[in-house]
Amino acid sequence: MIRNYFKTAFRNLWKNKSYGFLNVFGLAIGITCAGLIFLWVEDEMSYNHHNEKKDQLYKVLENQPYEGKTYTFSATPGLLAKGMKDEIPGIKNACRVTWEQYTLFSVGEKAIFERGCYVDSSIFDIFTLPLVAGNKENVFKQLHSLVISEKMAKKFFGEQKDILGKTLKVDNKEEYTITGVFKDIPQNSSIKFDWLSPFKIYNDRNNWLNYWDNNGIQTFVELEKFTDPATVNMKLYGYLQAKDTSIVARPFLFGMNEWRLYNKFEEGKQAGGRIQYVRMFSIIAWIILLIACINFMNLATARSEKRAREVGVRKVLGAGKKILVAQFIGEAIILAFLSLIIAVVIMALVLPSFNTLVEKSLSIGLNDPSHFLSLILIGLICGLVAGSYPALYLSSFNPIWVFKGLNLKGSGATYIRKGLVVLQFTISIILIISTIIVYSQIQHIKNRDLGYNKDNVIQTGLRGDMKKNFEVIKQQLLSSGYVENAAMSNLNQLYMGSSTGGYDWEGKDPSKKVLVTQDIISPEYIKTMNIQITKGRDFYTDPKQDSLNVIINETFAKIIGKKDIVGTLLRNDSTNYTIVGVVKDFVFDDMYGKSDPLIFRCWPDYFGYMYVRLKPQANVEWAVDKIKTTIISNNPGYPFDYIFVDDEFDKLFKSEALIGKLSRIFALLAIVITCLGLFGLAAYTAERRTKEIGVRKVLGASVPGITGLLSKDFLKLVILSSLISFPLAWWLMHNWLQNFAYRVQINWWVFIVAAVLAIVIALFTISFQAIKAALSNPVKSLRTE
Repeated sequence: MIRNYFKTAFRNLWKNKSYGFLNVFGLAIGITCAGLIFLWVEDEMSYNHHNEKKDQLYKVLENQPYEGKTYTFSATPGLLAKGMKDEIPGIKNACRVTWEQYTLFSVGEKAIFERGCYVDSSIFDIFTLPLVAGNKENVFKQLHSLVISEKMAKKFFGEQKDILGKTLKVDNKEEYTITGVFKDIPQNSSIKFDWLSPFKIYNDRNNWLNYWDNNGIQTFVELEKFTDPATVNMKLYGYLQAKDTSIVARPFLFGMNEWRLYNKFEEGKQAGGRIQYVRMFSIIAWIILLIACINFMNLATARSEKRAREVGVRKVLGAGKKILVAQFIGEAIILAFLSLIIAVVIMALVLPSFNTLVEKSLSIGLNDPSHFLSLILIGLICGLVAGSYPALYLSSFNPIWVFKGLNLKGSGATYIRKGLVVLQFTISIILIISTIIVYSQIQHIKNRDLGYNKDNVIQTGLRGDMKKNFEVIKQQLLSSGYVENAAMSNLNQLYMGSSTGGYDWEGKDPSKKVLVTQDIISPEYIKTMNIQITKGRDFYTDPKQDSLNVIINETFAKIIGKKDIVGTLLRNDSTNYTIVGVVKDFVFDDMYGKSDPLIFRCWPDYFGYMYVRLKPQANVEWAVDKIKTTIISNNPGYPFDYIFVDDEFDKLFKSEALIGKLSRIFALLAIVITCLGLFGLAAYTAERRTKEIGVRKVLGASVPGITGLLSKDFLKLVILSSLISFPLAWWLMHNWLQNFAYRVQINWWVFIVAAVLAIVIALFTISFQAIKAALSNPVKSLRTE
């Protein structure tokens, strides 16, 4: 019987090549899209799964209330890890980890910046970091030791096997001994580094780590098996206050299984994260599969009259309805698996480009049982969904009606077919609207007034003697003719991340704390970044003259609430600072929000970055080459690494930009699949009405008139789809997609554009067949009559 199903399926496919192609290829595109999305979703869902203890691992976060709002931070005190392990039951292990930093390593003439952290040795017990060389028990026994990744080892030593005991120079200063090599960390890991060194080195350089009220490092803990994290959180809630009553932070545990997908916090509580993207694209995958299956249904039922006599004969010969249903569903499953094979081939061809787009290393992995079974399941689902209604419809034909040539339309298939077309285009229009909304809102945020000019600005880290030789470097750059200005700053302009609640002033409510971001800058900084001063003055050229003076932003000035803000005293750690200027608010940290309170101080010894503004007319390539030459000549032994601030700004929207690109691609493919089905239906309609068209042409009907006649029914369906999609899309925008639209005003023009676009696409798809039919020779269509 199954052999007969194969025979019948391929016989019908061969007899109706064009419709068979539309069916198989449309379904193949749908399966390809869904397959790529599911691979992406699988990768997102499997983040950190390489860690064997992932269910017991937690990161310590802190909720800090300021001015009626609760902020969630990842930074914790340096004393917290040891204190938790010693004093809180249920904590098996704890580890301190610095933020990732790029450090210069060199051996001989080879010098490379590598990413890594200073950590406690307990990291090798907490995380799954298998060593291919060395012993985790003694890798940090000596102070200046270094554990590196296989990738880093190959960069410096090639294919050499025994590199333990070899040394790398760090920042052109001390020699660090390699005591271990760990396997490269998988790409889908939240924590990535290529070198690790003892935390004691970092601790000895930073005395602030010995105070409970200073937050600046990450803390990770491993719980004992069967320990309830809620119980630990109860003990953590007031833990810091017991150490220092002035502290407002409330620590809590954040499970590793949630780091990637549930890392968004609002008012101290989880509020989603990337899981929203995962859910959205999972839904899109199933929607695209549904659209492809609808094509199959429509084309199968539309051509039902071609198979009516076959059904009639089989029923007369004794075939029951169950046998016919099984046959037609079997045929649908066979075609679905044929589509599946084609889809796997297409996926293999496009996967390298898709990996480049999403910056992952995904693979189809047919040798993975879960992947193989998933593909089989998709094929079965598509076959059952696509073949169910055609099977029930075809098997219901009355053989007497069939042989008498009676009209079969009374079954309501026409209305169902039209309803499915409306459903397809409604979904497609909603996808178009969603794509336009996400894209326009990202562009809105990227093009908003930041409060400074990010264009033509180069950022480079201060290394070696750059800070000491800054004045010489600056003068040489200014005299080059390419550079407008240069300055130094302690923090990154885009995400400063250093804040304190320790500032007071006359009239401030002593029970309230205001979280203030603070940055230390050189006197040229405000001019270099084109930040506008609205009150008072800039810093003097000699920073020593302003060591006790500060400049604040408008948001902080409003909080202080004094009309004559210039001259107001601020107190911090028993030191008084005088406000000498106010700058216009500019955006930092949260690119979607408003500016937080900010204070600039001018100290000569606390700088981490140098910013160089190029002249607008400067040749960028020549300017960068000149800057490189100048800096290297004044700071020998260090490679010149740099970024443009506007490029770094664009990277902040990396996830959003990726979601926008994927949305556009899959919305386009959904429309293509829909149009394939519409093309097939239009072709079939034209074929059925061939003789009618011939008669109309003989009676004088024009080509535009016949084209309009054949197109109007389909266009009515598309217009109806547009009307239905508007309220659905509006509800979607305000109840779900607003998380991706960033709550910017949604205009009606988006809906109109989406509807017009859908109508134009549909008209173009239908018109080809309509015009072809209208141009046909009526003699050929009528000569058999």
